[in-house]
Amino acid sequence: MTHLTLALALALASTPGAKKAPAKAAKADACVTCHQGLSPQIVADWKASRHAALGVGCADCHGGDHKTKEDAASARLPTPDTCGSCHEAQVAGFKKGKHAFAWAAVKAMPTFHYQALAVREGLKGCGGCHKLGLKSDAEAKELRETAGGYGVGSCDACHTRHLFSKAEARQPEACKTCHMGFDHPQWEMYDGSKHGVRNDLKRTRSLPDTAAAPTCQTCHMQEGNHEVRTAWGFLAVRLPMPAGDKQWTDDRVTILQGLGVLDPSGKPTARLDVVKAADVARLTQEAFDQERSKMLDTCTRCHAGKFAKKQLELSDGLIRDVDHLMAEAIRTVAGLYQDGTLAKPANYAYPFPDLLTFHDAPTPIEQKLFVMFLEHRMRAFEGAFHANPDYVTWYGWSELQRDLTEIRSMADELRRAKRIDARLQAAAPAKR
Repeated sequence: MTHLTLALALALASTPGAKKAPAKAAKADACVTCHQGLSPQIVADWKASRHAALGVGCADCHGGDHKTKEDAASARLPTPDTCGSCHEAQVAGFKKGKHAFAWAAVKAMPTFHYQALAVREGLKGCGGCHKLGLKSDAEAKELRETAGGYGVGSCDACHTRHLFSKAEARQPEACKTCHMGFDHPQWEMYDGSKHGVRNDLKRTRSLPDTAAAPTCQTCHMQEGNHEVRTAWGFLAVRLPMPAGDKQWTDDRVTILQGLGVLDPSGKPTARLDVVKAADVARLTQEAFDQERSKMLDTCTRCHAGKFAKKQLELSDGLIRDVDHLMAEAIRTVAGLYQDGTLAKPANYAYPFPDLLTFHDAPTPIEQKLFVMFLEHRMRAFEGAFHANPDYVTWYGWSELQRDLTEIRSMADELRRAKRIDARLQAAAPAKR
């Protein structure tokens, strides 16, 4: 073992949460000799990795059963547990966090199962990002069969194989693949915010190395925490209801009804159990306060505590305001089901919108409601927390106002058309 390799091994062994790496020198074994010709860039990435320097070879992650091109299917595909044999603390944090539930979350969407195979398990659509989540043995087996053997690693979504670089995963671009566009435009919000601009200027040496320039990881992975949680969660819905604010309470109830978590009478449905199991929302004040406290601690490393607290409260207030617009739109469409103007959603027990199935909504007004919720509402409140006024105003609030106006107009037109049809039918001569 060289002095450099020994130094790196000692450094890894002293890293919190990391177990001692195999004490053996990386060598050009049979795997490297063969793959040097078949997939040279994979070998180049591995040779440049810390794994190679520490003597972590192909068999440590892929097993030793694969020896020739005829038995390639015998190569074991790494899972988070494979990584956890050395990176115990990081994998434990990941398993408790939001990303670990990514696969369960997308599988819980009813319309996910109606989409083309490539969009689902083929990893060309939703599955391309949501594969990050943990999977049961049966799900992993299915994914290997439908996705060409990939999508079970999870850790390699950020530490891409076979370099598995910590430096790569620490850059905001590592988040860009999944957190970009439609209902996930966090990258664009960050990149255009003062935080993102200062980070760009710092990397071009326009700002000194000591300049404050937070990345995605600064705020969402404090001290390397792999849980990646936020107080409001992805959809900005939570319990308990706000004390002393009846309007927001009523609006939140309506939104939870639109998500099928509460039934039209306000009682919990089986979906609430799914939400609890997936841990995608903060359902107690203590859980919310815990995540808010972590964020405030991060903010106050650059900002005054009073300023940071006020900015987060203003973002909370924006959620309250957009919830009011969203709730009115949901009630408008619900009214169409309840008076018989629209047929209630298929495969849904209630005469109420089911926002989780509206990917394939049959009418323009239902499609408009879906886009209002999953695109424009998301952009408004996420823009606020990501310090991007453009997204809050033009891609969020303004679009929400336009959506609500169009939904009201379409509802009026649908009812007018129904009255005309009723008059025409009444005036039609009776059949002999």
